[in-house]
Amino acid sequence: MTDRRKEVERALSSVIDPELGIDIVSLGLVYHVSIDGDDVCVVMTLTTPGCPMHGTISADVEQRLRQMSWIENINVRVTYDPPWTPERLTARARVLLGR
Repeated sequence: MTDRRKEVERALSSVIDPELGIDIVSLGLVYHVSIDGDDVCVVMTLTTPGCPMHGTISADVEQRLRQMSWIENINVRVTYDPPWTPERLTARARVLLGR
């Protein structure tokens, strides 16, 4: 894994879902990260379609990535295909959510 990918993943791990208080990586909301030169694309989902935190979480992802000086363009794409399921939770998230 490249240093840039690790840096992006660390940044995404600092984005907290405000309703659950757990980071979006541990929740399994990040489906794919692609890096093409100075451009970063994050494909992610939310726990439910119509989630009221859609704008907040997407803006937080972009804000965290903007803190990295090497990134020129950021594309945050929210998809619901495939839909999120609790099976995507990390072991840590399962413990925090009491699952």
